[in-house]
Amino acid sequence: MILNKVSDLIGNTPMLAIDVPDSNARLLLKIEKNNPGGSIKDRMARNMVLAALKSGRLKPGGVVVESSSGNTGIGLAMAAVEFGLHFIAVVDHHAAQDKIAVMKALGADIRFVKGSYREDEVAVVERQRLAAELASEIPGAVFMNQSDNAANAGGYSDFVRETIAQANGVIGAYVGCVGTGGSMTGIARGLKVHNPDTVTVGVEPAGSIVFGHPGYPYYQSGTGTPAGDTVGLVLDYSCIDLGVQVTDAQAFETARYIARNLALLVGGSTGGAIYKALELIHKGVLTGNVVVPVADGGEKYLHTVFNEQWLQERDLIDPGIAPQLDAWLGKTQWLESVSAPLQLSVA
Repeated sequence: MILNKVSDLIGNTPMLAIDVPDSNARLLLKIEKNNPGGSIKDRMARNMVLAALKSGRLKPGGVVVESSSGNTGIGLAMAAVEFGLHFIAVVDHHAAQDKIAVMKALGADIRFVKGSYREDEVAVVERQRLAAELASEIPGAVFMNQSDNAANAGGYSDFVRETIAQANGVIGAYVGCVGTGGSMTGIARGLKVHNPDTVTVGVEPAGSIVFGHPGYPYYQSGTGTPAGDTVGLVLDYSCIDLGVQVTDAQAFETARYIARNLALLVGGSTGGAIYKALELIHKGVLTGNVVVPVADGGEKYLHTVFNEQWLQERDLIDPGIAPQLDAWLGKTQWLESVSAPLQLSVA
């Protein structure tokens, strides 16, 4: 297949099936890191730009301004190139340096927030304030405000369509991370329309306030809502059946485990979603085809999540997690078998 522009590469991502022994479920990983910008956010970024152009709020040659930890920014930078726009990304120290480098390579103007913040503190409030201020001062600029932008959730309709087709119409559960709430809302709503009995699970970092828990600092990037910020208007709680929290150690150790045992590099937040999906499967809460998106790839976190020294310095290593994953995935069984370990297949 020959396509005409990079945005045509967005979507139609493959799905990797992982059988889970001693359960009535299998894990289906939708490999969203295969999108051209390397994440699931490519879908919503392009949709937000298209919606703004169609409504006339954004004019040809205009300026897009957004607060981002990186993935949305990369998607918007690509869309800006395609539609002849200028993009300003407002970031903080929490953004992965590799993501910032990609945005720069795509021509984005990077603005860092000022102020003193702890390393594990996400400066979302100041990022949002600065982005709104810049958009108000620059002629022809539009603040995308992904947290409150309905086109965010609307950008995931193709994800839902693809997932239903790949799973042959049978989806028992969906487990995804909750940041702005766009992907969770858009995907959960769509799956509920297809089958109201599909169980939807939102995963946030321990320390995030999305599901009403006390807020405190965390290291997981691009997910959750930190203390001091407000949950975005795009998040629809009514389509989420269960909200759960995952610790940084659980998320990062699972991402590292998946790399070493399945040769698949996933981001830290995806590690957290996989951990909670397996936990809920083995508690009998989730059955059937359990879909988890690989929201982005571990290639963006080689200096953090996949760096032993970085993890040790921050006390983020937990030696008890790998044996737990071994048990959940039946590693002892498949190591003793001559058959394919986890009976992987690609659809």
